[in-house]
Amino acid sequence: MTTYFEDIVVGEEHVLGSHTFTADEIIAFATKYDPQPFHLSEEAAAKSQFGRLCASGWHTAAMFMRLSVDTTKARKAAALERGEAIAEGGPSPGFEDLKWLRPVYVGDTITYKRVISEKIESKSRPQWGVVRSENHGFNQNGEPVFFFKSAVFVERRPRPSD
Repeated sequence: MTTYFEDIVVGEEHVLGSHTFTADEIIAFATKYDPQPFHLSEEAAAKSQFGRLCASGWHTAAMFMRLSVDTTKARKAAALERGEAIAEGGPSPGFEDLKWLRPVYVGDTITYKRVISEKIESKSRPQWGVVRSENHGFNQNGEPVFFFKSAVFVERRPRPSD
């Protein structure tokens, strides 16, 4: 995030970008991280409940993270170029409700977005707030394929010293 906690608006939507999944990258990711047959070959996938080669759910999650980081970097660079102060992003205390709603097949283009769902002021760390989001991935047909809820610490705007 580049925006201070106080400036973030509940309900705000951020499109993080899109990614088209190819057979080569699906197989490469699965070979390294999720070597299940339906992620490794068209032949094995044809015999599975999926019917054809599909991406690992962890691959769809990794692409979300890649696009999230890229979006944050781009927003930060644009803010710096405008001479704006930039908030520090903190760590995430975790996520919940991860769902792979529909298979992601070769050639599918997934568009990812984040919707701000809640802001919580931190009582133990007054210089930080927690921002909760609902995160989505939709295929080229507008069908949901991916979802999770996340939380991240975001720096609060510095207060003038008394």
